[in-house]
Amino acid sequence: MQARDFAASLVAGGCAGMCVDLTLFPLDTIKTRLQSPQGFYRAGGFGGVYAGVPSAAVGSFPNAAAFFVTYEGTKSLLAGCLSGRMAPVTHMLAASLGEIVACLIRVPTEVVKQRTQASPVLHTHHVLMATLREEGFRGLYRGFGSTVLREIPFSLVQFPLWEYLKTLWRRRQGTQLDSWQAAVCGAVAGAIAAFVTTPLDVAKTRIILSKAGTATARGNIPLVLYEVWKRRGLPGLFAGSIPRMAFISVGGFIFLGAYEKVRHTLL
Repeated sequence: MQARDFAASLVAGGCAGMCVDLTLFPLDTIKTRLQSPQGFYRAGGFGGVYAGVPSAAVGSFPNAAAFFVTYEGTKSLLAGCLSGRMAPVTHMLAASLGEIVACLIRVPTEVVKQRTQASPVLHTHHVLMATLREEGFRGLYRGFGSTVLREIPFSLVQFPLWEYLKTLWRRRQGTQLDSWQAAVCGAVAGAIAAFVTTPLDVAKTRIILSKAGTATARGNIPLVLYEVWKRRGLPGLFAGSIPRMAFISVGGFIFLGAYEKVRHTLL
């Protein structure tokens, strides 16, 4: 990847991430509370929907920038090794590697953000200090494995589908897509990927919010999903799916549209 492409991906990805995380934060809070083990209203209900926003604000730019720099870099690297017919595989591998790198930044901010969302009486810095005091630095990476295992299947669906929809639309109209058209493709791809991976998101939320030392806190995803299924059935596994789909669909429109627009402008 050339230095110009690197800088464009870095800035465009970071700007797109901040636009989404800050604009749609209330939907994310509602989703977290719907998935919370203490129940929606005990976790705060519809009140204080911006609880935890400082954590999202700090992490969104570097998180999204890390993803897109890795995604574009891996795509350009694999383009010379794999044929055009292998493009979906290229997009899957690039997106998966991008998610793993981004999770190194995303998980600590996610831990602090979600714990604040589920305990709106506490401020972000109180949650951060309590986590470090009770669990140490490792506590900030509680749920790392479950987050990666949520994000990789999500990306395996979203990004190849996004690239495919863009290619299909581009062939139909015979010209390059505008940013809004890429954004529509991103919204559709995001909504589908969000619904399919909701059970993994439920498991990730339960693991992050559980008390240290409990069975759930150990991060055994099949066990967590089984417990949710046993207590709440299928609705429990898909708790928060509607706000999650809304967040990611609208977020995909803003995120991928803003990314395309800023990147093309810089290039």
